[in-house]
Amino acid sequence: MSANGDAPPKVPGREERRPLPKRFYAHATVEQGTGRTGLRILLDGKPARTPKKHDLALPALALAEAVAREWEAQRQHVDPATMPLTRLVNTVIDGVQGRRSEVRSDIVKYAGSDLLCYRAEGPEKLVALQAATWDPILAWANSTRGIRLAPSQGVMPVSQSREALDHAGRAVAALDAFRLAALHVMVTLTGSAVLGLAVLNGHLSAEAAWAAAHVDEDWQIAQWGGDADAASRRLRRWADMQTATELLRLLG
Repeated sequence: MSANGDAPPKVPGREERRPLPKRFYAHATVEQGTGRTGLRILLDGKPARTPKKHDLALPALALAEAVAREWEAQRQHVDPATMPLTRLVNTVIDGVQGRRSEVRSDIVKYAGSDLLCYRAEGPEKLVALQAATWDPILAWANSTRGIRLAPSQGVMPVSQSREALDHAGRAVAALDAFRLAALHVMVTLTGSAVLGLAVLNGHLSAEAAWAAAHVDEDWQIAQWGGDADAASRRLRRWADMQTATELLRLLG
C-alpha cells in the first residue's frame, strides 16, 4: 500500500529513494482528541500531517502510540522506510476514508478469481497438497460467511456465483476504513480474499495464511531450488503483510 493516498490501496512502492528530510521536531506525542478528531499525533505540540495534509488522527490508543513511537525513533532524518505503520495509516486517511466502496469492490473482485480456486492439474502430490491446505479454508468461508467458491483445475478463469460474491460483499460491508485497508493489503499480497478474511476474523494467523498463499511457490522451490531476487521480494511482501496484521492487532 502506497503512502500517497491513492485507492484502491497498494503495497508500498520501492521507488528510487529521494533525499530524506531532516528531523524537524524534538518529540512525538499522542493527543487525546474529542469528537471527530480522534487521537492525533503531535510533533512538538503541532499536528502531524499526512502527505495530503490531513491530520494524522487515529481511532485507537494502541495504534496511535505505536505510530508515535515510529516518529520518535527517527534520528537525524525522517525515513519512511522505517515507519511502516505510519505509511499504512497515511494511505488509510488519504486514500481509503471516503472511498471505501471502491476498496470493498476490489476485494470482492479478488473473491471472484480467488487463488484458492485455481488448482494444478499435476503432479499428484501438488494437487493433494493444494487440496489439503486450501479446501478447509474454503469450507470455513462457506460455513461462516456463506462464500461458497468453486475450485477448478487449470488456469482458465472460473466464474463464481453471484450469491457467493454477494456474501463476500456483505463480509466487508461494515468494515471501517482502517480494517478495510488492512484487509485489502492482505488480499492483494496473497491473491485471495478468503485468506484475507480468514486472518481478519482470527481463523488463520498471518503466518498460516502466508504459507497457504505460497503452496505452489514453495513446491517449486522444493523441486528446483529458489531464486535470490524472488526471495528478497517475498521478504519485503511478508513485511507488508505483517504491517497489515499489526494494524489489525493494534485496532483491537
